[in-house]
Amino acid sequence: MTENNKIRVTLVKSPIGYNKKQKAVAIALGLRKLQQTVEHYESPTITGMLNKIPHLLKVER
Repeated sequence: MTENNKIRVTLVKSPIGYNKKQKAVAIALGLRKLQQTVEHYESPTITGMLNKIPHLLKVER
C-alpha cells in the first residue's frame, strides 16, 4: 500500500433525509460531521461504498 492508493473522502452533504442504509455507509466510512475528511486505501470494498453515496461525497485521489 503506497500513497498512490490513498483516497481522500469529504462529506459535503448531510445524509439526513436519505435512506438509512446511505447514512450507515457514511458512518462506516468514518464520516460523522459535515466537511469531515478521512483517508482510506483504495480497495473494492471502499470503492463500492463510495459508489453508493456519490451525491453526498467529494472524492480526491
